[in-house]
Amino acid sequence: MAGIVQFQNVGLRYGTGAETLTDVTFTLNGGAFYFLTGPSGAGKTSLLKLLYLAQRPSRGLIRLFDQDVVTLPRARLPGFRRRIGVVFQDFRLVPHLSAYDNIALPLRIAGVEERDLEVPVQEMLNWVGLSDRASARPATLSGGEQQRVAIARAVIGRPEILVADEPTGNVDPEMASRLLHLFDALNKLGTTVVVATHDIHLLSRVPNAQMIRLERGRVSDPTGALRYPPPPRGQAVS
Repeated sequence: MAGIVQFQNVGLRYGTGAETLTDVTFTLNGGAFYFLTGPSGAGKTSLLKLLYLAQRPSRGLIRLFDQDVVTLPRARLPGFRRRIGVVFQDFRLVPHLSAYDNIALPLRIAGVEERDLEVPVQEMLNWVGLSDRASARPATLSGGEQQRVAIARAVIGRPEILVADEPTGNVDPEMASRLLHLFDALNKLGTTVVVATHDIHLLSRVPNAQMIRLERGRVSDPTGALRYPPPPRGQAVS
């Protein structure tokens, strides 16, 4: 599989403090599923910000869709961002929009006609168990319900890359399993999926997933090819 994302010797520093990320190097292959793991403070959220182009690195090279995005003119960034679905840890729903309209937002931005919105948006509402909350605004939804709306919004446009920051942190185990199943289904359709998580139990739910582990701002497995479960004894990890 071709590399859809490449980080090479990437460093990130906020202000004049110590580097949050140091010499981060890895490649994400198109159509693969990755778990980004590591302890709190390891730099997972910072790495995701670089990945979905919310932050530029302090140094190093980042290539996305075979383009150098570090030197990319700002005017071209929105076009790249539309190819990436993001599930934020703090949801970032538009407060004055209903659940339906929050989910529909990416399609509207992409120019989809109103008459073509209802079927896909309703399908997503049904899938995340919120068909009866379509008209509810974020302030009236529970944390778990807001998380589900955020996930539906991120995946409705079938992004080429899906980035999710602790997507199961506010839902019960049954819904976590359903959401992970959705990510896996999207991955099987060709979307590259990156899920940051503290929950190591999730790793066993996607046997073909690869793991990238961060420790103190560094990738502890430089190949990015650790797998869960481990391969049979004597078989190398590819």
